Amino acid sequence: MALKIAPSILSADFANLATDVAKIEGVGDLIHVDVMDGHFVPNLAFGPQVVAALRPLTKLPLEVHLMVENPESFIPSFVQAGADTILVHAESTHHIYRVVQMIQEAGVKAGVVLNPGTPIEMVRSVLHIVDEVLIMTVNPGFGGQKFLPDMLSKVNHLAQNRDTTANGDYAIEVDGGVNADTIGQCADAGADIFVAGSFVFDSADPAAQIQRLRGLVE
Repeated sequence: MALKIAPSILSADFANLATDVAKIEGVGDLIHVDVMDGHFVPNLAFGPQVVAALRPLTKLPLEVHLMVENPESFIPSFVQAGADTILVHAESTHHIYRVVQMIQEAGVKAGVVLNPGTPIEMVRSVLHIVDEVLIMTVNPGFGGQKFLPDMLSKVNHLAQNRDTTANGDYAIEVDGGVNADTIGQCADAGADIFVAGSFVFDSADPAAQIQRLRGLVE
């Protein structure tokens, strides 16, 4: 699969999102939008109104990462807002198979997400239908955390499962602590999509940072 860099706007300037998105237009491969409800994770960020506001500002696909309880109730509003992919935590619902189906039946790509402490077995039943599997390489909820190298074994397991069995054709994504020092490890383990927030937007030149990451994996 083609390797992709996904800048996370959680680390962008909230007062100037349009400006920061313009800086990565044509350089990033997609935009990662973190949605937090203050319950599933101890923070609040971004609702469907933000996605709807971003949609006319960029041609890049918008990937919505739902860090929320009861994600079923959020899916229609984010589909309507213009999400191209919706990612749901396996820990956030008792009905992960049904949620994946809901997302795909709405016409957008579906992904499942695993927290650092959650085993792959939690999503094994949906690997054959999902478009993406996202491995959290930090504990979710806040940007700028330190990368957890132990999570690379999950990435490698998913890559081997995809490459050696008929159980799925999913992309493998990593999110958290991705920077110039860690992205190579993630790629070597088998990741295809790399979410980078603070490394990109804390720089004076976000586009150059994305190109730097791309050069390290390509």
